[in-house]
Amino acid sequence: MENSPQRLLSLDFFRGATVAAMILVNNAGDWGNIYAPLRHAAWNGCTPTDLIFPFFLFIVGVSIAYAMGSKKTDPSLHRQLLSKAFKRALILFGLGLFLSLYPKIFTAPIEALQTVRIPGVLQRIALVFFISAVIFLKNTEKNIFRIFIGLLVFYWAMMTFVPVPGVGYPNLEKETNLGAWIDRSILTEAHLYKSAKTWDPEGLFSTIPAVATGLFGVLVGLFLKRKDMDAATKMAWLFSTGFAAIAFGLLWDLQFPINKALWTSSFVLYTGGLATVILALSYWMIDVQKYQKFTTPFVVYGVNAITVFFLSGLLPRTLNMFKVNTPDGSETGLQSWLYQTYYSANFAPVNASLVWAVTQILFWYIILYIMYKKKIFIKV
Repeated sequence: MENSPQRLLSLDFFRGATVAAMILVNNAGDWGNIYAPLRHAAWNGCTPTDLIFPFFLFIVGVSIAYAMGSKKTDPSLHRQLLSKAFKRALILFGLGLFLSLYPKIFTAPIEALQTVRIPGVLQRIALVFFISAVIFLKNTEKNIFRIFIGLLVFYWAMMTFVPVPGVGYPNLEKETNLGAWIDRSILTEAHLYKSAKTWDPEGLFSTIPAVATGLFGVLVGLFLKRKDMDAATKMAWLFSTGFAAIAFGLLWDLQFPINKALWTSSFVLYTGGLATVILALSYWMIDVQKYQKFTTPFVVYGVNAITVFFLSGLLPRTLNMFKVNTPDGSETGLQSWLYQTYYSANFAPVNASLVWAVTQILFWYIILYIMYKKKIFIKV
């Protein structure tokens, strides 16, 4: 998001911590050896890792309220704002597709295009950002709240009451739920999540409740910007709202399970409530009480969040393009060789995997810190 005179340091802190956590969980040295909190839930349920993506989409929503809020009241600026938002969404979506295609697009371009995974993390960020921006600009705060509730109820009703073609009954299983059927019908199996093939955790239909996560952030951002109450009152309301959302999410979980892959409505409320509580606490400590010395490493990540996420996904693909001969005469990618030589050989399997991931965080921190000191902020 573009800079705003009202920019929250706590929001950059929260964004940076979230992106650093993304790099931690996305760069395990050995996917067969990971500590339990760094894994996604097998299906229903929620681990710390499952919180990271919804937190980021929540932050996208808060950022929209801050970046566009002062211009919303002037309808003559809406077309320009939406044009910029659309271009940014296209760039984000394109970067996500490039990560899906790379490096195969250079070695087998036809096959790469025929089998490219169309959904993805950056693609979902792009869609949620643009749709949330449109809703924010064209609706009052009350209407945004109504749309937020409407999306959650609509998704719940569709997933739990509409029979799935070819199956005959509504269900929430991996391959036979309505969202999976819609994704296969529109995108085809060739363009879905490769390890699943018949469903996608960032699929089209589950983007509906993901937009609700973005709108949750928009509503919290609008509340934080209010000038008719003091910080302590804001804190009380935000904590109350956050804990209420968590409670409602847990109650809804009894009938519509918390599930990150399906992005269920209960998941939206549960994770949005947690994000609200964390942002409120960060806001109180950092922006109100001015405890800011500890924030720099996270702000360094936060101001170039998309850049580091993209580059951290690009690096391992690039490293493994270079082949190294192993002692047994076989070939392996450079990243795999580095991991086996310097990490796997010196640590227990789960620790080696974790230390590798932490190394990635430190490596990117050095680069981002240099960019931060030189005031290089790449706005996608």
